[in-house]
Formats: sequence, structure tokens, C-alpha cells
Amino acid sequence: MKKIKLDIVGLSYSQTQSGAYALVLGEVSGRRRLPIIIGGFEAQAIAIEIEKMTPSRPLTHDLFKTFAETYHIRIDEVIIYNLVDGIFYAKILFNDGHKQTEIDARTSDAIALAVRFKAPVYTYEFILASAGIVIEGNDFVFLENIESTGANDPEAMSSKESASSFASMTDEQLQETLSKALAEEMYEKAARIRDEITRRKSS
Repeated sequence: MKKIKLDIVGLSYSQTQSGAYALVLGEVSGRRRLPIIIGGFEAQAIAIEIEKMTPSRPLTHDLFKTFAETYHIRIDEVIIYNLVDGIFYAKILFNDGHKQTEIDARTSDAIALAVRFKAPVYTYEFILASAGIVIEGNDFVFLENIESTGANDPEAMSSKESASSFASMTDEQLQETLSKALAEEMYEKAARIRDEITRRKSS
């Protein structure tokens, strides 16, 4: 079967499950998007690596990467190979320089490792055909629509309130608050602060 390469388009509060997140993967050469519901811990692990934040102590996926590299193991790619009753199945293909092996993994864990190893993520046409969403406009509107459905979610409301308070801070206060959040391992808060810093730099 021909593999279709995916990129991470965004990470948002889940529109269907409180406390969960929607990881949105996008078809590299197309307009289809694949939303996957993942847990908060895995969402943090992915966001931390994407934002290039350094936790005060290694997270589980960081520990796995260090362990693998110590024994010269590299992840070649991640494949989301099946979808059964709404559950995505993934496998990790890795090698030690002598042979390639594959292991089964939760999709969220597989992608958290893929971003750390800078490994490509693939899926198959039948999965995109059955679970993919075609984007007619742009990804910003798509992600905004996902977030808007969680407007009554207490966590989502807390996030929006925090984002508003960050907007009123000076650059120095933001950097100080970011350092404190990282030291206290409050990675979701740190990610929102980094979003505000990035927004200011691009405006």
C-alpha cells in the first residue's frame, strides 16, 4: 500500500472529550486533515518538543529517546496503519544499524517519539478516506472551529482566561513567568506563554 506523509498541523482542546486534546495531522501534499483524540500527558509531550521547551526533569518520551540513542537505536518512521471502531493503530519502525524492527504503539506515543527523533509520520489512503476532513479554507479557521466547540469546557475557559492575562504582561514578565512555569513543570501554562511570545514577535 502506498504511504501518505503527514505533518502536525495543530494541537487543540478536544471537541468531544473534556480534558483531552485533538492532535491534527495534515496530508503533506493535500488538503485533508486527520484529527486524533489524545490524552493531556501525551499532548504536553508533543507540545514541549514542538515548542523546543526544556523540562526541568526528563519526561518519559525524553527518557526513551536517551535510552535508545545510548544503544544506537534510531526511529526511521511512524505509520498509522489501521483504524478500528474509532481507534487509530500505529507502529514504530526503528533500527540499530544492523536490522529494522517494528513495534506496536499508541498513536500519541508514537508521534511524541517521532517529533523527538525527527522521524516522518505516514498513514494509508483508506484511513484518510474514512476519517480525514477536507479543508476548503485555511488551517487557522479549521483549528479555530475545533477550539470553539470547547467553549463550555472548564479547562478551555481557564486556558482562554490565562491567555488574556498573558497578553497584559510585559516581555520581561512573560520571560520570568515562563521560566517559573518550566521550573514547576507546568508545561501547558508554559506552552501558552510561548504562544504569546511568538505572537508578539510575528506582529
